[in-house]
Amino acid sequence: MVTERRHPDAECESCDLNRSGTIFVPSRGPAGGGASLAVVGEAPGYYEAEQGKPFVGPAGGVLDRGLEAAQIDRAEVYVTNAVKHFKFEERGKRRIHKKPSDTEIAACRPWLEAEFAAVHPEITVCLGATALQAVLGKERRVLRDRGQFFDHPTAGSVTTTVHPSAILRAVDSDQREADFEAFVKDLKAVRRKLDSMG
Repeated sequence: MVTERRHPDAECESCDLNRSGTIFVPSRGPAGGGASLAVVGEAPGYYEAEQGKPFVGPAGGVLDRGLEAAQIDRAEVYVTNAVKHFKFEERGKRRIHKKPSDTEIAACRPWLEAEFAAVHPEITVCLGATALQAVLGKERRVLRDRGQFFDHPTAGSVTTTVHPSAILRAVDSDQREADFEAFVKDLKAVRRKLDSMG
């Protein structure tokens, strides 16, 4: 069983994404609202906007495999995004994902901070640069800071790793496998830290 955290789109007027024609994609987490682990991605993609759930497309599949390899039960993880609407550009009949702007990240930050305050995670994993910027600011870098943990007043102990979509974009299968193994290594470090906190 999962719980969702939503906000009414009518109240979301800080940027234009709520008028893009795509729905607000709520977070999902364990029933009861709390979670020891939170995972923050960039923004919903096409599949997430279609289904109204975070990380259900190809990147979600990579996340699921990574969590399983690290012996982390996704059903016990609070999953959300730094930006809550699918940002895209039209290419013919297709909608191609587009990186959120600094303004859009800042507009959604109050929602993200409210989520942390409600969920009280012990650890938060930022997937990629947008999530890391939203939680810890621009001074942090994914590849430099991955595997390290930083204290946050409401997000607990914060760490970062690559976004699963970056693994999917690897140049060939060998690189994709190496990137996935590094991703799992980061998640196993999270598992060990969670165990040490328990």
